[in-house]
Amino acid sequence: MKSLRKHLFIKFLLVYLVFFLLALSFVSFYGGTALQHYFYNTEGNALYKEVTRIANYYSQEENGKLSISGLSSEMEGNIHNKAWGWTLISPEGEILLHYGPEKIKGEKIADFHVAEKGDKTYYSGDLQGMLTQEQLISKAPIRRNFQNLAYLYLHIPLLEIEAKKEGAMEILFEVFALTFILSFSVFAVFYFFVYRPLRKITAGAVRYAAGEYLYHIQVSSEDEMGYLADTLNYMAEEIQKSDDYQRQFIANVSHDFRSPLTSIKGYLEAMLDGTIPRDKEEKYLERLIMETDRLSKLTQSMLSLNKLDEGGNLNRSNFDINRMIREVCSSFEMQCAKKKLQFSLVFAEKKEMVYGDYPKIQQVLYNLLDNAVKFSKEGTEVIVRTERRGTKVFISVKDQGIGIPKKDLQKIWERFYKTDLSRGRDKRGTGLGLSIVKSIITAHNEHIDCISTEGVGTEFSFALPMSLKEEA
Repeated sequence: MKSLRKHLFIKFLLVYLVFFLLALSFVSFYGGTALQHYFYNTEGNALYKEVTRIANYYSQEENGKLSISGLSSEMEGNIHNKAWGWTLISPEGEILLHYGPEKIKGEKIADFHVAEKGDKTYYSGDLQGMLTQEQLISKAPIRRNFQNLAYLYLHIPLLEIEAKKEGAMEILFEVFALTFILSFSVFAVFYFFVYRPLRKITAGAVRYAAGEYLYHIQVSSEDEMGYLADTLNYMAEEIQKSDDYQRQFIANVSHDFRSPLTSIKGYLEAMLDGTIPRDKEEKYLERLIMETDRLSKLTQSMLSLNKLDEGGNLNRSNFDINRMIREVCSSFEMQCAKKKLQFSLVFAEKKEMVYGDYPKIQQVLYNLLDNAVKFSKEGTEVIVRTERRGTKVFISVKDQGIGIPKKDLQKIWERFYKTDLSRGRDKRGTGLGLSIVKSIITAHNEHIDCISTEGVGTEFSFALPMSLKEEA
């Protein structure tokens, strides 16, 4: 794990260094070339503009008689850039005037070519060997009466242009170095806001893979990394809850299966070894049937929940909920007679058509009424009510029983959960009834509520959509 983290860090560092070297190479080669061209063209255009201006000035007769002595005294004042050198050459190649380190005034250029370098406005050269170093040169003729009297050359050493380029390159490298130093802030941002949180998240993922679901990833940033850490923490919490639920589920199933199985085994062994007399075997066989019924009911409830968990499709249809309530209530006739209970059916309409899964809603009503009968006090009544509210039909089942403690109200929907008050009276219950009820109502995209007062009674209520049309 440690090597992987180092590997990622080194990869990022290497990419960063490679990027720096590539950028440095680009600045060195392309930047130097670009600056060389820039200063060459800038100085060349300036030379051409200046030499053209001066040549045009002296080509005009109104500016006085053209003389070598006059030009010599005026030229220094006419040229704007004092760093430039200049040379005045006659059409025959004689150097009439020269301003520069060379002592070439009066010399003649052999094979003087006026058209040197063609029609270029500026070029690099040494005036056919007369100058001691390469210069950037621009020329223009001084003309009067349609004749070229002389040629004016302005020039600047290429070394000066190179020096300007080097000065600009120094500034460019300084800026680049400063930018590189400042770019470390990006590296710091990556380290503190990406790399370190990612390292914590990776370490947390390894802990989770090892089954340590209680471990909490400490990333508090409100960005994608923080969201990822929160998601993984939530996932671990849910897995932990799932593991706890599975352990509790297995424990509850084992307990609920062990009790009837132990009774069945005990009764059968007692019959085989003669502990139970033959004349009483019928009585204990009835108990065996009751215990097997209990096992069958538990198994059926678990299968129902499993189907609901798998997202079993609902087979919806239109049906009369009032009629269903009457039919389910009639199945509790014997239990009500033993406890002297009465059903009070309060229907806002004689016929109330709803849209839902008939068998599953029937199971909901059976479980709710079974609980109501089981936990009601003797001589009381169970009230079942239906009424319309907008496009919904609300159904409620209210008993006058032992009630549910406030601390248990949120837990009654958990599988195998039984309140302390119910354990004494619900010896045959599976603890799955209300879980099945909630799962069925949730599958219908509806909600079930429970209001209960300990020692007074409990009321369950849920809603179903009204059917759009009645079925005959």
